[in-house]
Amino acid sequence: MPKQNAKRPARRYSTDLTDSQWEAIKPLFDWQRKRKYDLRRDILDALFYLAKTGCQWRHLPREFAPWTTVYYYFRQWKRTLISRLHGHLRRAVRTLAGRESTPSLGIIDAQSVKTTRRGGLRGFDGGKRIKGRKRHVVVDTLGLVWAVVVHSAGEHDSQRAPAVLARLRGLVPRLRVVLADAGYRGTPGGLTWRAFGWLWHIVEREPGQKGFVVLKKRWVVERTFAWFESYRRLAKDYEYDTSSSEAMIELAMIRLMLNRLP
Repeated sequence: MPKQNAKRPARRYSTDLTDSQWEAIKPLFDWQRKRKYDLRRDILDALFYLAKTGCQWRHLPREFAPWTTVYYYFRQWKRTLISRLHGHLRRAVRTLAGRESTPSLGIIDAQSVKTTRRGGLRGFDGGKRIKGRKRHVVVDTLGLVWAVVVHSAGEHDSQRAPAVLARLRGLVPRLRVVLADAGYRGTPGGLTWRAFGWLWHIVEREPGQKGFVVLKKRWVVERTFAWFESYRRLAKDYEYDTSSSEAMIELAMIRLMLNRLP
């Protein structure tokens, strides 16, 4: 394996990987390419710091690699390594909790968030009165994310649901049922069954219930959205490219799941 840059200092920030966390994910990196010095652990620490604090790329502390280097690796990893780490840790956390490695039940929902003036894909959510994007996720009963699609807030949840479910193909051989709220009434249950072989179940409120109500099992996805609020980079959607937005969500989940490992 390549040499590290001299002796690694003690943890600089609470978001830094511990030695045991690094050892747990280090095998997932490609070590075939020879490097005189290796920055990969430092790059991950920088990405976790950015996701947690919400700082700009140019304002990353100087203890990390140059921000241009960190951003380069983020662009290279967002569709490869980050997704691989996310999938590996998701299975590990489920196994640690005494569950099968893949779920039999999924819960789908979307969260509308504002974007910045930098632009990129966005729209207006008339129901939430938000101009920006939607984070559309499918989670398991532990609240772990199995699919994420970021799209314009102007698109209705029921219209985008099939594209979100398509991200699950090949990942969840045990999946049997997907729960959704009343906002997905426009998604044909027959289509979901024919296309994916999964039962589509709308969780309705009890008659007479008004305002915010905690629905059985549906609350799990709301808790996942609450976890996102602990990462300031996710307070708004700061990314120009939606694939970067999805990668930031996965980074937040990776950091959260690493904290659950022994």
